[in-house]
Amino acid sequence: MATGYEKAFSLTTLTAVINNLPFKPARIGQLGWFEELGIAETTAKIEQLNGSLGLVSTAPRGGVGEVILGDKRNELTFSVPHIPALAGLDADELQNLRAFGTENQLDSVSAARDRLLAKLRANLELTIEAHRIGALKGLILDKDGSTLQNLFTAFGGSQQTQAMGFSTSASSKTREVHTIVLEKIEDALGGVPFSGVRVLCSSGFWKALIEDKDVKETYLNTMMASALRQDPRLEFTHMGITYERYRGTSAVKIDDNVAYAVPEGVPGLFVTRYAPANYIETVNTIGLPMYAKAEERGMGKGYDIEAQTNPLNLCTRPTAIIKLTIS
Repeated sequence: MATGYEKAFSLTTLTAVINNLPFKPARIGQLGWFEELGIAETTAKIEQLNGSLGLVSTAPRGGVGEVILGDKRNELTFSVPHIPALAGLDADELQNLRAFGTENQLDSVSAARDRLLAKLRANLELTIEAHRIGALKGLILDKDGSTLQNLFTAFGGSQQTQAMGFSTSASSKTREVHTIVLEKIEDALGGVPFSGVRVLCSSGFWKALIEDKDVKETYLNTMMASALRQDPRLEFTHMGITYERYRGTSAVKIDDNVAYAVPEGVPGLFVTRYAPANYIETVNTIGLPMYAKAEERGMGKGYDIEAQTNPLNLCTRPTAIIKLTIS
């Protein structure tokens, strides 16, 4: 029969705890762009349908019509990244938090366990956010800067860019540039509709945006101007495009003076697939967002704890994300 400690540090208990801890998502997680599903394998397959439209030549009545070829299907296979994080829980760390032999001993150990799991989860969440920003850019990098996925190589095409030409003078041309951005997105999506466009801005890009003459004249004189003057970090919509400042960290950020225009409401544009953990108990099971497991140290002096996530984050149409520059 399992003891209280064994239950508190079992795979089932720890995994339930780390998945049920208060979730503090980063901004991309809050936007809900990524469709999340668990899979039972360590590879994910994406089916690509390369359809095309073209003009058809005329022919005499009763003549032979032009042959239209069927769409080509292409299956792409991606390996799911494995991201483990390790920590330890020492008996000495808990010594002054409880009295030996009391009935609330397990509660103190469980509280310390939960604090440790929360820290591990926060680091894993930050890593997932970094991979999702990489998906926006079309290039997902590991912590050391090595490439995990080049989405342009996988799906074809190249990064579309557009200079905004911000200016504080009368020469600002952001009106016509907005139209160009929307047309580039339309061309990349083909016949796939989208509900709107949201731009995630670096701090430098955001400052140039709100100082642009065109933006000031067409937006800052509206009823929302007072709110933006009080807090210049608020999002706002200009000519059908919603802008917001992305607050990052030194490791997870949008490069300065750059922004990314993302079409919203596109089915399957962003996907996240969670593979199962590499534990014997989880073989061929549907993957969960996170797992945690502990191993008792010799003589019962503590536990070594591992938390892991196995997420594949993809943008399936990377050419539809437009990289914006200030000038």
